[in-house]
Order: sequence, then structure tokens, then C-alpha cells
Amino acid sequence: MTPDIARPQGLAAYITVTAAYWAFMLTDGALRMLVLLHFHTLGFSPVQLAYLFILYEVMGIVTNLSAGWLAARFGLTSTLYAGLGLQIVALVALAQLDPAWGLAASVAFVMGVQGLSGVAKDLSKMSAKSAVKLLAPEGNGGLFKWVAVLTGSKNAVKGVGFLLGAVLLGVWGFTTSIWVMAAVLAVILTGVIAFMPAGLPQGKKSAKFSQVFSKDSNINRLSLARMFLFGARDVWFVVGVPIYFYAVLSDGSEEGNRAAFFMIGSFMSVWIILYGFVQGLAPKLLKAATSTTPEIVHKAVVWCAVLTVIPLTLAVVVWLDLPYLTVILVAGLMVFGFVFAVNSSVHSYLILAFTTGEHVTMDVGFYYMSNAAGRLLGTLLSGLSYQAGGLPLCLFTAAVMAAASTLAANRLRS
Repeated sequence: MTPDIARPQGLAAYITVTAAYWAFMLTDGALRMLVLLHFHTLGFSPVQLAYLFILYEVMGIVTNLSAGWLAARFGLTSTLYAGLGLQIVALVALAQLDPAWGLAASVAFVMGVQGLSGVAKDLSKMSAKSAVKLLAPEGNGGLFKWVAVLTGSKNAVKGVGFLLGAVLLGVWGFTTSIWVMAAVLAVILTGVIAFMPAGLPQGKKSAKFSQVFSKDSNINRLSLARMFLFGARDVWFVVGVPIYFYAVLSDGSEEGNRAAFFMIGSFMSVWIILYGFVQGLAPKLLKAATSTTPEIVHKAVVWCAVLTVIPLTLAVVVWLDLPYLTVILVAGLMVFGFVFAVNSSVHSYLILAFTTGEHVTMDVGFYYMSNAAGRLLGTLLSGLSYQAGGLPLCLFTAAVMAAASTLAANRLRS
């Protein structure tokens, strides 16, 4: 039975879950920027930087595959608390990194810590997204609106995290910044546990792990479309564009590095914040209150086809080295972010529209496993394509992946 969002405990549960998710994503964004920029300044190559995030994405796949079952068996609050707690452990562990360690040891250690952070992130994400299905009001596009609010606000907060991470690195350095984030998140976890109201299911011991694998063709096809969609973003977002901008903006001095950190962090932050803002607007842009699910499926295909054109055009622009290239690139990536946000919001609605209340954690977990697989694919290709062909190849690869997402979405049954 779906709790009524109008009841105080339902609304309070939604607000508390959202606040916890915000806190996690703030540290997640900051940590990614801290790791990327810190190790780039230590001389890591694009491929080595990509390696640092590989286990993060691999563990996201594993976690999402099992997180739905864990939530169904032990309850959504348990998986939410576990996600926040593991992130604190990951931050404390990363603070132990010794600069005297060799390259191989440093890479292996950071990969392991990032893997733990990947487990934490996807436990938190699955818990928060599943809660929306159970707490959102029915009718008048209510589900789409609540999904858009959670997802959009989360990404805006993560965008602030990107800027926060770059600023902390420039002001306090790597280790102190990590300790500060761990302490703040520990305080927030304590508050969430203390004030979490009733309203979320506590789990059923009868839940079977075999139920994780979806037998619904729409959920499987949507998951495939989601994998390629996020691969299309991360293939330029994770390594390519930050390293390209660093090469353009930094003069190699300490002050130049700090200025580059701030500008790169600002761009990544603004991009994510605007992405989250557009996600929040997506129900209005797509007229969700008056659109049927088949109509929204059709819009998912159209918007993804539009997305394909943008990185393809930017790849040509960068390859030709046109005048005002940086300005054109920034503007083009912002347009990409707008269209990508609409696509992402539509997918987030459709997965909850296609699933049922009793299977929501299983289906959402499977869907976000595909999401993590796309990020893993994008992360790998980001380092490889940038090292092999620079930013033009990154952007061309993004166009290919967006085209694959369009083809998968076109197979959804409406």
C-alpha cells in the first residue's frame, strides 16, 4: 500500500530522505573534484585518472544489483543509513593516503576507497528514488513531479559539491578537506537517524534475490537506454573536458593552478546545477500533468535523438579549432546539459511508471545498475578516447552512445 503524501508522516519521511540524499551528494560531488584535480596536479595521465573512478562505477553495478533486494528484505531506512555510513568510512580511509607511497600503491588504494564510495552512493540513491514511488501522490503528474524535484535538487546540490571540492582543494588542501567532509556528514547522519519518521516499509524476510532480475521488457529496454545515455555524458564529463580546460586555463604556477581549479570547479558546478534545475522543470516542459505514459515514451525518443546531434556538432567544432572555441564549447555543453536533463528526468519517471509498488526496490535497483554500467563505460572511454584523440574523439564517442540510447528507447512498448 502506498502511503499518502498528504499525511504528516509521509511528507516528513519524504523531506528527511531528500535531505539525507542532498547531504550525501554534496560530499560525492566534492570528493570527485578533489580526487580528479589533486591527482592531475601530481602528474597522473588521463587513463590513470580514469582508473581512479573505475572501481567506483564497478561497485555501483554490483551494489544496484543487490541493493533492491537488501531494501526489500531489510527496509529502505536501513539501506539509506548504510549508504551515509559507508561514505563516512570512505572519506576517513582516503584521508590516510600517504604522499610517500608509490604510484601503483596510490592508484590501488584510491581505487579501493572510491569503490567503497560507489557502494555508498548507490545504496543512498536507490533508497531515495524508491521512497518517491511509495510516498508520491497519485494523479495529475504527481509521480513525475516528485521524481523531478528529488532528482533535480540532488543534482543541483551535487553541482555545489563540485565547486566546493575545487575551492576546498585550493584553500585547505586534500587531506584537511577530506576530514572536514567526513565530520559534517557524520553529524548529518546522526540527525537523520534521530529524526527519521515512520512512513517507509521495513522490509520482508521473504524477499528473494532472484527477483532482482526484471522480466519486464520495458524495464530492460529502458535500462539499456539509460546505460548509453549516461555513457554519453561521462565520456566527456569525467576526464576529457576537465583536463582540456586545465590545459587551457593553467599556466603551471601555484596561483595559476588555483585559478584553474576554481574555474573548472565553477564550470562543472554550474553545469550540474543547471542540469538539476532543468530536471525539476521537465514535468512542465513535457506537460506531464496532461500526458499519458505512451506520449512520454515518444518524447523520450525524440529528446534523445536531439541529444545525439549536440556532441557530434561540438566534435567537429573542436576538431576544426574554430575561433572563440572555448566560448562555443562552454555554450554547447550547456545546451547538451539542458537536453540531457530532460532525457534523464523522463527516464526517472518511466522506471517508476513501469514498475509496481511491491517490486519497486528491485526494479529501481536493476535500472540503476544499468545507470552505473553506463557511467563505468563512459569513464573508461573518457580516459582512453582523450588520450587517443583528444577532446574531439571524446565528443564523437558521446554522440555514438547517445545514438545507441535513442535506438534502445525507440524499442519501448507504449
